[in-house]
Amino acid sequence: MRPDVDVVVIGAGPAGLAATLNLARAQRSVALLDSNRPRHAATLQSHGFITRDGISPLELRGMGREEVLRYPTVSFERTTVRQVVRVDGGFAVQAEQRGASAESETRASAVLIATGLSETLPASQHVRPWYGTSLHSCMDCDAYDKRGQALALIGETPDLVDRAMVIRRHTDDLAVFTNGSDAVSEAGAERLAAHGVALERTPIAAIEGDRDGMRAIVLEDGRRSERTGGFVRPWWHPQLEFAEPLGLDTDDDGLVVVDRAQRASVEGIYAAGDITPGFRQLSVAAGAGTIAASVINRDLIAREL
Repeated sequence: MRPDVDVVVIGAGPAGLAATLNLARAQRSVALLDSNRPRHAATLQSHGFITRDGISPLELRGMGREEVLRYPTVSFERTTVRQVVRVDGGFAVQAEQRGASAESETRASAVLIATGLSETLPASQHVRPWYGTSLHSCMDCDAYDKRGQALALIGETPDLVDRAMVIRRHTDDLAVFTNGSDAVSEAGAERLAAHGVALERTPIAAIEGDRDGMRAIVLEDGRRSERTGGFVRPWWHPQLEFAEPLGLDTDDDGLVVVDRAQRASVEGIYAAGDITPGFRQLSVAAGAGTIAASVINRDLIAREL
């Protein structure tokens, strides 16, 4: 196979952009493919990324694309990847533009998967209007800006108690809402109570607020809990249907299993960012993309020699 490019990078978030930048600086040709469906599209500010604290995620992605496209070996296409298959000497990445019937195929010696995740929100119809402004999913990113407020943690997963312990560093007034689920065990309820965290198991009926932000969570039994912000624990879903022909190893959550060098279980396939197990922060994803670029370049050199 004669590849069209050295590497196809799937996903133009922090991991994919960092990888593309460093591959370009290694004089590798890169096709960067992105569907333009970022998980944090509703988020107004991102935090914790040095020199860019408080930047809009959309602005960060835009700046990243501008930077990588300054390199003549980088191409960018707004497209949806449909399938990645092995061919002699590498991979064929098949994609199509949104709303178009035209398909394209790019052949590469290596592929980096940096597609991130999609998410489903608990009590979505009530949470969605406040998501990205009053309610957030990343405690490490956004809890500082909510410090001292009456906060909520909304979710239906078993890790709510551990998450509450992180959030309570920033407030003395925290309530956990399980929306009618049994996500918090009796032992968990005792732990919350011991640390002054309220627990509400009744389903959520509404979230009230105004142009300045949310004001209260209304429960189905009519009670109101005054809350001015907080956090949501979404269900996260890997975006990996296109990679099924590869037979990649994944963990119990469907995330791509990689080694410390971001190599996946199939030679020539790498993964970085939220699609792999670990912390979901911009700087972590960018760091993983940088590692992947360095390793991909060295692996390709070994093959070329």
